[in-house]
Amino acid sequence: MLTITSALYEKIVAHARADHPDEACGVIAGPAGSDRPERFIPMLNAERSPTFYRFDSLEQLRVWREMDDRDEEPVVIYHSHTATEAYPSRTDISYASEPAAHYVVVSTREPDHAEFRSFRIVDGEVTEEEVRIAGEDGPGEPRRRNDPVGPPVYPGDKA
Repeated sequence: MLTITSALYEKIVAHARADHPDEACGVIAGPAGSDRPERFIPMLNAERSPTFYRFDSLEQLRVWREMDDRDEEPVVIYHSHTATEAYPSRTDISYASEPAAHYVVVSTREPDHAEFRSFRIVDGEVTEEEVRIAGEDGPGEPRRRNDPVGPPVYPGDKA
């Protein structure tokens, strides 16, 4: 399960909206071994494409070195999809190289809703995980895929 603060959740969604119609990408670093996303690091999509993202190699090297210097690791690696659902593409899966990271995909295809989903990607296997938005007073509630203010929607749920 990914637990993330509402402030970080909002920053990811805002970055995805700001870069639309191109895909946005970035990292949220956290203390090594903690699984706690804390430091938002928006990055440049070197492809500047609505269908593909790639970190700029020099920026990625700088960010990963900075994380090492601060005893951090990439807890969340995020990017957006501008015209498709928030699910990792074959390319996304093939590029996933941080087995401990949560891979967040945000779909900005709908102007009024941001579909926000998190996955673990290990050895090409994709597993969706629950997302909890934490507030100042506790762990918060799970979010719906298409609604950033409610509980999750699972297959078989009634509207």
